[in-house]
Amino acid sequence: MSELTLTKTRFFEGVWEGFLEDRTPGAGDPAIRVLHGDRPVDGVALSRAGEDGKWQVRFPVPTRLLSEGSHTFVFADAADGDVLDTFSIIVGEALGDDIRAEVNLLRAELDMLKRAFRRHCRETA
Repeated sequence: MSELTLTKTRFFEGVWEGFLEDRTPGAGDPAIRVLHGDRPVDGVALSRAGEDGKWQVRFPVPTRLLSEGSHTFVFADAADGDVLDTFSIIVGEALGDDIRAEVNLLRAELDMLKRAFRRHCRETA
């Protein structure tokens, strides 16, 4: 079981940033990896954050991995593979189509409820 805790601080200008805390006494430098799907992605940078066991993490999302649809990145402990955190990016029309479909479904359900309510009001009047 990993003694690492990864906490996101922000995602800005294509760079995911966070803090990594290693609660293992006397541990050396931690190693984490990022996976996109099941493939490792290079670019994770760790730098000490002042205190022992605290690290700043920076991961610039490679633009070559971004295309239409949803993309999930997984941060894992390189030593044992435990998942520390994940984040997703949704790009392009896939999101727009999903939202439009949901809005259309909600409108249809609202119309159905309005008809049922009006019918109920006519029957009780």
